[in-house]
Amino acid sequence: MQAFSGIWVPVVTPFAPDGAVDAEALAALVRHLVEAGVHGIVVCGTTGEAATLSDDEQARVLDTVLNACGDVSVVMGVGGVSPLDVAKQCRRWGTRSLAGLLVPPPHYVRPTQQGVIDFYARVAEAAAPHAVLVYDIPYRTGVELTLATLRTLALIPGVRAIKDCGGDARKTRALIADGQLDVLAGEDHQIFTTLCQGGSGAIAASAHLHPRRFVALHEAVRAGRWLEARALHHALAPLVDALFAEPNPAPLKALLASLGHIGPALRAPMMPAGEETVRAAQQAYARVGESG
Repeated sequence: MQAFSGIWVPVVTPFAPDGAVDAEALAALVRHLVEAGVHGIVVCGTTGEAATLSDDEQARVLDTVLNACGDVSVVMGVGGVSPLDVAKQCRRWGTRSLAGLLVPPPHYVRPTQQGVIDFYARVAEAAAPHAVLVYDIPYRTGVELTLATLRTLALIPGVRAIKDCGGDARKTRALIADGQLDVLAGEDHQIFTTLCQGGSGAIAASAHLHPRRFVALHEAVRAGRWLEARALHHALAPLVDALFAEPNPAPLKALLASLGHIGPALRAPMMPAGEETVRAAQQAYARVGESG
């Protein structure tokens, strides 16, 4: 079964002026990212504004990406509260050629840790033969996954990786040391730290921009070129900070629009990033280019 490693981009969903999904812009953006050497694409994640997309729109986004990405692997985001509903989604998307499904724990209801384990066991069974990637993001779901729970999830057949937004450095270190899950940094400012500790990669919204630099950072760490990796990290850090100064993906979409990749439209309740935020992101983007 595939290992989940390298730089994966949770791709934005471009919208046309009339509010419809802009499949042409999405396909062009995906081709640009693939040409830059990214290792995978994540569809319908948080950055893709999946919560505002209908089922038909999600299908159109996924099929557009699959048609545009060539041999690059694709993971589909799936979420919900009911394990039966999430399992149904997994079976639906599982008819496509996917590397896996990115699944957060049930939001809002705040299940017990045993409830979380039961949820993933059902979802993984429905997702087979596709892998399940656990999306640990407690500030969005309201559910903290303990280290003991994550170690139990790693024993469930089909659970292969974690997008780590848990915010607990000790838990991250322990999961990497265990070696049972592929640990992907989910917070962009943690990419360098996670990779240097032996993490397998990152799912990084910032890698829409200067994607070759993010790929080079991953490659430099893997090759033990620590000074090169550190220099790349410090060059990219101000851009990462600027892109997350307001809720993702508003600053990112504004910057991609200014570069001509997509239109700037967002789906409510997301609001456009402020002028000061966009200006800071543009300046940080330009400085990365000047750094060579």
